[in-house]
Amino acid sequence: MSRVPGWLGRLGAGLTEMSERLNERRAEVERENADTTPPPPVPDDHIPPPPDYAPAVRARPDPASAVPWGVRVAAEAGWRLLVLAGTVWVLMRIISAVQLVVLAFVTALLITALLQPTVARLRRHGVPRGPATALTAILGFVVMGLMGWFVTWQVMENIDNLSDQVQDGIDELRKWLLNSPFHVTDKQINEIAKNLREAVGANTDQITSAGLEGVTVVVEALTGILLAVFSTLFLLYDGKRIWEWTLKLVPAAARPGVAGAGPRAWRTLTAYVRGTVIVALIDAIFIGLGIYFLDVPMAVPLAVFIFLFAFIPLVGAVVSGALAVVVALVTQGVFTAVMTLVVVLAVQQIEGHILQPFILGRAVRVHPLAVVLSVSAGGMVAGIGGAIVAVPLVAVTNTVVGYLRTYSHESALRHSPRPREATATDAAPASAPAPAPPPADEPQP
Repeated sequence: MSRVPGWLGRLGAGLTEMSERLNERRAEVERENADTTPPPPVPDDHIPPPPDYAPAVRARPDPASAVPWGVRVAAEAGWRLLVLAGTVWVLMRIISAVQLVVLAFVTALLITALLQPTVARLRRHGVPRGPATALTAILGFVVMGLMGWFVTWQVMENIDNLSDQVQDGIDELRKWLLNSPFHVTDKQINEIAKNLREAVGANTDQITSAGLEGVTVVVEALTGILLAVFSTLFLLYDGKRIWEWTLKLVPAAARPGVAGAGPRAWRTLTAYVRGTVIVALIDAIFIGLGIYFLDVPMAVPLAVFIFLFAFIPLVGAVVSGALAVVVALVTQGVFTAVMTLVVVLAVQQIEGHILQPFILGRAVRVHPLAVVLSVSAGGMVAGIGGAIVAVPLVAVTNTVVGYLRTYSHESALRHSPRPREATATDAAPASAPAPAPPPADEPQP
């Protein structure tokens, strides 16, 4: 029994010694780790300042703020212009691919703008929509067909007489050149005639291929005429529902503005077509009477050509007037040609300065520079048809853009917060123009 306490004492002493050794070893390991571990990072606000002898280094600015303001504005506008240019280019490519359909539909819109008031007048007198549309369309297409038939008939009837007069006129012009102060010799005239004959002979293949291509042109023209006729009938009969369906394709946020711009665009187009028809008719009547009293042959067909070419602003008047002057020159001589030129210029000056501002009004007035550029661009894109529809397209676009700008401005005023210390009358913005819907029988573009 006496050995038990001694054994327990030795065991306790051994455990105590072992624990002390473990503590010493742990302390040695911690000291070794403290020597090899890097110091913790110093926070940014505790970075020591550089020494006095170190050179001063300026902080680099933000790259966006380093770009000049003008360059940033130019870059912002540049990429947006590139996006717009790409969109226009794609749109032009699409229009070129379906050029026949687009021209037929635009022609139908122009004819509808001309005939729709007659349909509306018949509806007001109690005629149902179907018979009113049929009567108006038949009357309009019959008048257009009679005009084309009359021009063709007059040309065929007078072609032989015109050929003889042209030959006589060429002989008279030849004699006048020989006796003129320009010192033109007979050899030079023969040389010019020889060059013309050689040019015609050298381009025989091109002329033949152009004649063969003319068959394709005739087929396309007939197709376009049929498309225009059918489109006109449906626009006259069901134009309001077509416009309502088109509005459903517009985003809901922009629909009120577009709904208000549509009737105004249609009124602008209608006013343009009516005014152009009246001005063209006045030009054709007065220029036709002038060349008739001057004994210019084919005065009536020339008057009809003047009426048709008047639908091409500026360019059409120049071409039709030049055609009348050339016919007068080769058939009646220099004096008659000069008098024809005087008549054409006088009528066109009266038209440009009196008739167009009075008949067309300010709503469809387009600057001459815009007319020239739009006619040139339309002719380059789609030929004669593009030149005809270019100016009404610009006039309608001008009306739509002006209305949408006003509508957007007044909508912003209406939804802006009311200023403090202002009465209700002072704070109330001007009401935006209500998108008044057209009458039930008025078609829309």
